Amino acid sequence: MVQFILRRTVGAFVTLFLIGAATFFLFVAAPSDYASLACGKDCSPQRLADIREALGLDLPLARQFWDFMSGIVTGRDFPTGHCSAPCLGVSFYSGDMVWSTIMDRFPLTLTLTAGGAVVFLLVGIGAGMIAAYRRGTLVDKVATGTSMVLSSFQIYFLGPVVLTILVYSTGWMEDPKYVPLTRDPVGWFIGMSIPVCVLATIFTAQYTRMARSSMIEQLAEDHVRTARAKGMSRRYVFLRYAWRGSLIPIVTILGIDVSSMLGGAVVTELTFSLQGIGRLAVDGAVNKDLPLTMGVMLFGAFFILLINILTDITYAWIDPRIRLS
Repeated sequence: MVQFILRRTVGAFVTLFLIGAATFFLFVAAPSDYASLACGKDCSPQRLADIREALGLDLPLARQFWDFMSGIVTGRDFPTGHCSAPCLGVSFYSGDMVWSTIMDRFPLTLTLTAGGAVVFLLVGIGAGMIAAYRRGTLVDKVATGTSMVLSSFQIYFLGPVVLTILVYSTGWMEDPKYVPLTRDPVGWFIGMSIPVCVLATIFTAQYTRMARSSMIEQLAEDHVRTARAKGMSRRYVFLRYAWRGSLIPIVTILGIDVSSMLGGAVVTELTFSLQGIGRLAVDGAVNKDLPLTMGVMLFGAFFILLINILTDITYAWIDPRIRLS
């Protein structure tokens, strides 16, 4: 198991290095003038030359690449001060360190992503398992029909509808906002409950259908039928033999879906006016803030690779044959 984790970790670092290299050459080596974007509209020739020198753009491209990549590991010095590792540069727009800006916004996006994953896993898998256990009954039909209806919704449609009903019309809920968990756990839960549930809705519908079909397939396996033939109760066979095998196809796509929730977080944050990583990426693109855009891209790549490693470890725990492949 340890060797399996080490292989996945080394592969992830190699992938992250390649993504960092591609990001650097995509932005820094692009035809657009990197220094002109940092200088702004009212830019004098002398200030442009100073910025080029401060950013190291007068150095050979190979040296620029080395400074960029080594700064992520060891830190880097800028005219505005020292940038501690991991250094992703200084924002053109705000003048703040990109890494510090990302860390300020990350708790909100982490709440959306992790909270949404918990909701769609508990509700989706739970509803799918119950539908499979009560196959052909009214419970099964209601769960299946509801999941098909919910899967047709989109965040930018469902979000305003929920806000109108729960916040503006009835006043049952407060307007969504982010409060740090360490400062006010109750306020954190209430303020983020609507965005988290809206983000998880589409995934909940998908996992309900997937869990149901996977469980039905497992109940038809030979070892499950053998256990039933030995006189074991249906509930015992369901919980002891069938549910673990049914999780394998779910875990297979779980990493992909959790990673794709970052894209959903962008739409969710814009819909509910939340200041997270998604909103930060949009602001970086609008303001042509290349260091901020590059930093968000690298951080997103790291987050996705981390999720994939955790998914592989979970997959190997469920099915030990994966460790030997």
